[in-house]
Amino acid sequence: MSDLKKYKKDFLLKALKDMLLIRRFEEKTAQMYGLRKIGGFLHLYNGQEAVAVGAVAAVDLKTDYLLTSYRDHGHALAVGMKPESIMAEMFGKITGCARGKGGSMHMFDVERHFLGGNGIVGGQIPMATGVAFKQMYDQDGGVTLCFFGDGAIHQGAFHESLNYAKIWNLPVIYIVENNHFGMGTAVSRVSGVDDFSLKAAGYDLQGKVINGMDFLEVYEGISEVVKDSRKNGNAWLLDIKTYRYKGHSASDPAKYRTKDELESYKKQDPIIKLKSQMIEAKLITEDDFKDFDEEIKKAVQDAVDFADKSEEPALHTIYEDILA
Repeated sequence: MSDLKKYKKDFLLKALKDMLLIRRFEEKTAQMYGLRKIGGFLHLYNGQEAVAVGAVAAVDLKTDYLLTSYRDHGHALAVGMKPESIMAEMFGKITGCARGKGGSMHMFDVERHFLGGNGIVGGQIPMATGVAFKQMYDQDGGVTLCFFGDGAIHQGAFHESLNYAKIWNLPVIYIVENNHFGMGTAVSRVSGVDDFSLKAAGYDLQGKVINGMDFLEVYEGISEVVKDSRKNGNAWLLDIKTYRYKGHSASDPAKYRTKDELESYKKQDPIIKLKSQMIEAKLITEDDFKDFDEEIKKAVQDAVDFADKSEEPALHTIYEDILA
């Protein structure tokens, strides 16, 4: 367990609030999906909050970039996107971050260097490799974080990307958010190894396993890797072990796993873990936590109200934002 004394209270408090915002936002999103305010696919991030929040805390989004999969609301909130613009996007409203055209799987904020969720399994991996190529070419000192699930690691583009990353010495960090299931299939049924970091060796890259249920372990682990990648232009493959408390998507009842397994991971809840550590260190009280939890719930409800009141996209906008 990491020593909290090394960290300023403000840093830890921001991490706790960011993770709690993601959790409350996703809970509300699931409700809105049930009410049919949100259509299409919906992939929730409950349980995986420490991965996005810990990773974003370890980089500088003035120089660094972040790309992820269709399970992207957590990353969008972690980089500082407004809950209103994310919720409005899922409602299909013109005030959404992609003007209502992207929906749940395509959050995007160029100013915050967040180049999107991607609806294609593994589609972001070669894109992130291209972004890192630009950073290497310009020698701008930036790194690129690329998040994807354990199911995407078996895509051919993953292997091609790692090969190029080695050949060109690209400052890219490939992060497997290993939540143990590719849709409804357990990793053990489709992979010859359960430690994905070993795959780095096949391309003469470095690999590492990190506990994704602990914010500080994610932050410290990725900080070390980012420092090396920034300084030496090394690409890395991280196997971050995490767990999603909900099904693959909102329509998945997740009957392929046992209640005991789910409960065992809920005991490792990254939000409860950091909260307990901070209470023990007398940095916050239980009442403090309740107070900012109420503030966060209000902010999430405000995002829903904003999305509800926002305008539908005008018909002529169907022809805008397209290349040809």
